[in-house]
Amino acid sequence: MIRVLLAEDMHMVRGALGVLLSLEPDIEVAAEVATGDEIMPQAKQHCPDVAILDISLPGKDGITVATELHSELPDCRTLILTNLGTPATIRRALANHVDGFMLKDAPADKLATSVREVAVGRRAIETELALKAWDTEECPLTQRELQILRLTSAGHDPGEIAASLYLSAGTVRNYLTAAVTKLNARNRLHAVRIATDSEWL
Repeated sequence: MIRVLLAEDMHMVRGALGVLLSLEPDIEVAAEVATGDEIMPQAKQHCPDVAILDISLPGKDGITVATELHSELPDCRTLILTNLGTPATIRRALANHVDGFMLKDAPADKLATSVREVAVGRRAIETELALKAWDTEECPLTQRELQILRLTSAGHDPGEIAASLYLSAGTVRNYLTAAVTKLNARNRLHAVRIATDSEWL
């Protein structure tokens, strides 16, 4: 029997996934949680074989928790669920020891199949997603530069960004200048467009 921990913050989605998995004769849902911060305590208590993690959980995100599980409970395999299969997200997941990566709009029967694949030590990533990740240029920006570009794209000026990130306005402008330079962009808005078109934001 494959014991599963299910982490999904939307109650209806979590309930539906739990019902789907419980219909499988070889899969048991051992624990369900709604936030990233609950995963590790529940994983230590229930010792699941596979943790199914929504990528955008409240508190710690799914990929961060997958890294912690790999370090502290190496026998627990991880399968990420997401609505966004961007190349940057897939590469980040693979770099952080995630065993499987699946879009939420995939056919229902694929979930159980992916859980079984991951449980026996194989990677479960759709071929099209994997190829997309490999074929797309890697993002040259740091996480902080991406964060600041993301806030810029939402219409925030350097002063507002500085206040929200506890940085000086000058430091924010330096990050923006670095992003513009790395992307060979004409200006900040052009840098935002390049990063958006490349699915880095």
